[in-house]
Amino acid sequence: MVNNGKEIFVDGRFNMGVMLIVIGIVIAAIGLIMLVIDRIPLIGKLPGDINITGKGWSVHFPIVTCIILSLLLTIILNIIFRR
Repeated sequence: MVNNGKEIFVDGRFNMGVMLIVIGIVIAAIGLIMLVIDRIPLIGKLPGDINITGKGWSVHFPIVTCIILSLLLTIILNIIFRR
């Protein structure tokens, strides 16, 4: 709560409640992304992504995809949190 420009904290339970809500929203967003990620073209299929297949097993290293996603997230977060 704010009173005349100064913050007044009711108690620690309010902060804990807000934190739990934010964590729940983040978990739900990650779940939605995991459901939709297969429908996005080129994710995990870029040149430079390593796919090793053997008899009855396979290993996938999406190195280039991770680098591109890291760059995009860095740019987006720098724009959002720039002061």
